[in-house]
Amino acid sequence: MKINDSMIHLNNSNKIENKAKTTKTPEDPEKLMEVCREFESIFLNMMLQQMRRTVPDGGLVEKSYARDLYESLQDEEVAKEMSKGGGIGLAQELYTQLSRTTKKPIE
Repeated sequence: MKINDSMIHLNNSNKIENKAKTTKTPEDPEKLMEVCREFESIFLNMMLQQMRRTVPDGGLVEKSYARDLYESLQDEEVAKEMSKGGGIGLAQELYTQLSRTTKKPIE
């Protein structure tokens, strides 16, 4: 893992931890769902980064710090978009498990 990746991962972990501490499940179902969606986004971002590492170097643009930074930011934004709406379903499952209610989940 590169230093840049480590800093992004630590920053994302701190954001979720801070939100999770301030979220009370029964009183704040919207905040809980927001945290679950952010977790899904971070999971997807890590998955996209790992997938990108399997692709051999080459192409039109040389490998550089700028390219690495661009790809990292692109992966982060793609992950955010992928987690919107229904996402891949991870956020909804987390919400269901964490809320422990039988009410209809928030969409």
